[in-house]
Amino acid sequence: MNNKYDEVIEGKAYDSKLMKRLLGYAKPFWHYLVLTIILMIIITGLELIRPYLIKIAIDDHLNGDKKPMYEVDLSEPYDGIVFNDKKYIRIDSLKDEEVEGLKHYPVKRIVKEDGQYYLIGDRGNIKEGIPLSKSDYQNFRKKDVDGLTKIGIIFLAAITIAFLLNYLQVYMLNYASQRIIYNIRHDVFSHIQSLAISYFDKSPVGRLVTRVTNDTENLNEMYTSVLVNLFKDIFILAGIVIIMISMDLRLALVSFTLVPLILILSIVFRRKIREVYRLGRAQLSKINSTLSENITGMKTIQIFNKEEKIFNRFDEINTDYLNTSKREVKLYSIFRPSIEVIRSLGLALLLYYGGNQVLDGAIEFGMLYAFIEYLQRFFQPILDLTEKYNILQSAMASSERIFAILDEDTKIENPENPVALKDCKGKIEFKNVWFAYEGDNWVLKDVSFTINPGETVAFVGATGAGKTSIINLITRFYDIQKGEILIDGINIKEYDKYELRRNIGVVLQDVFLFSGTIKDNIRLNNKHISDEEIVRMAKYVNAHQFIEKLPQKYDEPVMERGSTLSAGERQLLAFARTLAFDPSILILDEATANIDTETELLIQDALAKLIKNRTTIAVAHRLSTIQNADKIIVLKEGVIEEMGTHQELLEKEGIYYDLYRLQFKEDFYA
Repeated sequence: MNNKYDEVIEGKAYDSKLMKRLLGYAKPFWHYLVLTIILMIIITGLELIRPYLIKIAIDDHLNGDKKPMYEVDLSEPYDGIVFNDKKYIRIDSLKDEEVEGLKHYPVKRIVKEDGQYYLIGDRGNIKEGIPLSKSDYQNFRKKDVDGLTKIGIIFLAAITIAFLLNYLQVYMLNYASQRIIYNIRHDVFSHIQSLAISYFDKSPVGRLVTRVTNDTENLNEMYTSVLVNLFKDIFILAGIVIIMISMDLRLALVSFTLVPLILILSIVFRRKIREVYRLGRAQLSKINSTLSENITGMKTIQIFNKEEKIFNRFDEINTDYLNTSKREVKLYSIFRPSIEVIRSLGLALLLYYGGNQVLDGAIEFGMLYAFIEYLQRFFQPILDLTEKYNILQSAMASSERIFAILDEDTKIENPENPVALKDCKGKIEFKNVWFAYEGDNWVLKDVSFTINPGETVAFVGATGAGKTSIINLITRFYDIQKGEILIDGINIKEYDKYELRRNIGVVLQDVFLFSGTIKDNIRLNNKHISDEEIVRMAKYVNAHQFIEKLPQKYDEPVMERGSTLSAGERQLLAFARTLAFDPSILILDEATANIDTETELLIQDALAKLIKNRTTIAVAHRLSTIQNADKIIVLKEGVIEEMGTHQELLEKEGIYYDLYRLQFKEDFYA
């Protein structure tokens, strides 16, 4: 089954216009992001210095006893080691020009045989060497020990500082990104609340929930994993390349031989995974919408014994998603091992070439070790950049959907200088009102009537006659195309829409209750309504009796949509809620439909109290509930056909008479 609201990720992996708008949300936190990038540069430097420190430790200190020394006069100004009344200067302690000046001195080196160290000439043999005691050898290696100690301290300091800076960087980055996502989510939800009801007529709830939750979370991944960490990967790659080239150009060129192959493989993988990723997101969206639809309609599914059919349909969608997920796993199972194979080949090539260089004495072992370390680190950012592409693509698609909502302008605009609605009397006038939800498909056609303050007026008619549309227009959930709607003699478009709605109380047939407590659903976050006032209102509309029977009374939790309460109980709570806000105009839309007789008596008693001294508009199919209305208006296909009291309309023997007679027969034969 196809769903026209399935979400398929399309478009570019990077869109400069969308990115500009996303960066606009990051602008207030630019100092956090800049500081994070600076910290990343420092952290990257601290991470890249470690292999180089080990290289120095190996070549300059661990293998220090293999370095040649010049045997010089004691009177020479160079620092050296005195042994047997002679001074020895290690070649790595001298500058190039100093080495040139000492070439006429004998060259010595230390060798080890059978656990004994000997000081011999550069080209001498062990038999001609001078045996060194343990203290003599330690004296010769004192500089290396000191050097290793310093390197160890620097290495430990680099790790510690990198850890602290990394903690600070991660904290700041996530703090900034969470604030950014908070602002985006706030703007999206705030904008959704400001949209006209007509927008929600065409937009599924699940789709909007996805925008506020899943799509904003995708943006969170972009800010935390891509936007700033992208710099880190680039810094690491650039740093490794610079260090390796500066250390040894030939080894660097050998190390980078297989990089083009990796880039080609990454591009191919990126294209393949993009297709699978798109399909997977679309199928996951279909799973979510199917679950939402079927769980909501579970009662209907079970009544009509459609469990097996619905399960088979869900299983088909779920299987498709499983197969797509398998394809994604297969691609990753090929890509990652392929990168590992190429990396291993690169290391093997480096070991072969570099190892021969070490054996030939062209480079030292520490240099080869450092290159191996850097080459292993070089591949990780390439993998990260390839995977970040998908995150960026998903974020671009999510941002496009989010901004599509933010750009939606189907709003009921407020006037710049609204007229204050004080002491609302409740006089309502429709003057030649024409209204259509879409195009020229008129729902109301040239409708005119007047409701005086304190009157009770009922609207009746067949389904689709326009009764509910009149209610929606009075509350200004929709704007009319032609004519005028006046309250207390002033066009409702001149009032502040929020102030207008505060003066209108609406009780619907399907009462919506929020998650929370009984008390919360009557108060609706109005802190000015006290607990005592809530109890008083509940007693007034006959709701107190059933509330007191609940385990926690007014603090009883209300489940989703009030599912644990009966329709009549929910209706009484709606009356208490409306009365607590004390509106000047009361609208009852099928407020007594589908209620049992006993509860209806309570509701009718509550209604009598509720409508007292208020302008009341009632929409009802059950004509027995509106017989005492001051005026009854009969609608047919958006046109007022009849108007009068109950008795007057019966005497006309028109549409109302026919409706009443049909209902009377139904009641009679029941």
